[in-house]
Amino acid sequence: MMGRVTINCGSGEDSTSVSNTFIDTYMGDANDAQIKVYLYLLRMMSANLPTSVSDIADKFNHTEKDVMRALRYWEKHGLISLEYDGARHLTGIHMEDMPSFRELPSEVPPVKQFPVQEEAAPLMMTSPAQTPFPAPAPIQNAVPEKPNYSAKQLQEFRQDAHCSQLLYIAEQYFGRTLSVSEMRTILYIHNDLQFSDDLLDYLMQYCIEHEKTDFRYMEKVAIEWDRDGIKTPKQAKSRSAKYDKRIYVVMKSLGMENAPTDKEAGFISQWLDSYGFSMDIIQEACDRTVLSTQKNRLRYADGILRNWHDNGVQDKNDIARLDAAHTAAPAARSMRSTEHTAARKNSFNQFQQNDYDFDALEKQLLHN
Repeated sequence: MMGRVTINCGSGEDSTSVSNTFIDTYMGDANDAQIKVYLYLLRMMSANLPTSVSDIADKFNHTEKDVMRALRYWEKHGLISLEYDGARHLTGIHMEDMPSFRELPSEVPPVKQFPVQEEAAPLMMTSPAQTPFPAPAPIQNAVPEKPNYSAKQLQEFRQDAHCSQLLYIAEQYFGRTLSVSEMRTILYIHNDLQFSDDLLDYLMQYCIEHEKTDFRYMEKVAIEWDRDGIKTPKQAKSRSAKYDKRIYVVMKSLGMENAPTDKEAGFISQWLDSYGFSMDIIQEACDRTVLSTQKNRLRYADGILRNWHDNGVQDKNDIARLDAAHTAAPAARSMRSTEHTAARKNSFNQFQQNDYDFDALEKQLLHN
């Protein structure tokens, strides 16, 4: 069995400093390419050297798309900021201050893809001390720290009828007896973050629906909601809808590249949740919309899907049935119109018709 080993430092000044927070908190979830890119950025920044996406790609035998994905990964986690020119080409990288603790958002909207310069110019890299931007304003409403409830306090909570009911509901949702740590999380969210019973109930549903049974995840979501001022299940649903990947897929299918507004997310959520349509049915409506109109596509698609919902559409066979009925209707109307016209002609022909001798009539007129 091997014992502990001592690590000695033999490096001189020619070295790059890496934050312990990066090693302890961020490095474990990153892949090799992401770690290489971030360390290389630190190295170039410490030496005050320029670089480019193509240079980084060549350095590690990656594609430029791989490098851009790595850069967006670290931007998403708040370790760097990317700057673009008017043509959305990358022009600068700003190395952000390393936070003292991990704050990864549980819900992150998809990142828009921007073109990478084929002839990449050197990127300007700045450190936090060099940033030309003002420091962010301090958070006005800090999230309360999580108390370290004692065993005696937990026992008292267990004996309280209301708290006992909350813990019982949590056990039913997650299908297990809660650990001491999990009990503390429930009480922290309810007592310290001041979640109402309804909001806490919806939070637990939200975690189960997303197949997240780790209470650390639930705590992170609760903190995010608290920071965003979420107080009701309705507000939480509206916020969550914006980060539903399906909504972004539908928006893209309609040719809409913007982040969804509350109203736009509400339309698509209604198709998915209230109408219960599968993505292939919604995609069919989007395809028809794109071929039919350039304006108000969301409302146009909503009209199609509302009609399908009213007609009990469940799958594409039902859509084909409605299409056939819609096509047959004009033909039936045309046939009825033809029959009506023929009937009018026949009724005219039913009048008694006389045979006239036009030569005799002409002679009669001349004699008169």
